Amino acid sequence: MLRVNKISKSFHQRGIVLSELDLTVNDGDSVSISGPSGSGKTTLLNIIGLLDRPDSGEITFRGEKVLEYDQEESALYRNRNIGFVFQDHLLLPYLTVRENILLPLLASKTTETEYRQKADESAKMMEETGILGIADKYPYQISGGEAQRATLVRALVNKPSILLADEPTGSLDRKNAENLGDLLIRMNNTHGITLILATHSQELADKMRTQYTLSEGKLITGNKT
Repeated sequence: MLRVNKISKSFHQRGIVLSELDLTVNDGDSVSISGPSGSGKTTLLNIIGLLDRPDSGEITFRGEKVLEYDQEESALYRNRNIGFVFQDHLLLPYLTVRENILLPLLASKTTETEYRQKADESAKMMEETGILGIADKYPYQISGGEAQRATLVRALVNKPSILLADEPTGSLDRKNAENLGDLLIRMNNTHGITLILATHSQELADKMRTQYTLSEGKLITGNKT
């Protein structure tokens, strides 16, 4: 599904962050990328999601060379194929939980029929993740764990092929972190969504089928189950 081939990236102040890095991900995989702060985990996820560009290298998604996309094609690639979950939930404070979750549909030029269908599916996911009861509340009225679950459903509303999660449990307490980790795995298993996450948490990394450590700009293979 996804092949990252010899990707390199450097910054003026940090120097080389990624150095001819390779990664192959198949449909339905769950992949963790661990490493210390500043090792390049977020940079790698941003490049896969076309939020950033490498200095060199190639990324193919289902045979397409996505780094050759123009700005409009890149936005379409992200909207149709990539879901993002960040450490901070980034919910808009003036929208309800339900409105935040449905927001990506407004940017995807869906028809009225498609909108209703995906809205119904999002309601089912909200029920599945235990947040349907807070659908009409605002972000300031809900807990951090609930906000992260809302972010997860928002990331899945367009049925992406890949979910990129950057330290998704980093701002949560231990119980909520464990619950969100289990929820990510359930979504991976139930909905077949390919999961790639960056994390400092070994407990979360251990839930993934494939584990990598990012060190000196390259991925080192860890355990596989």
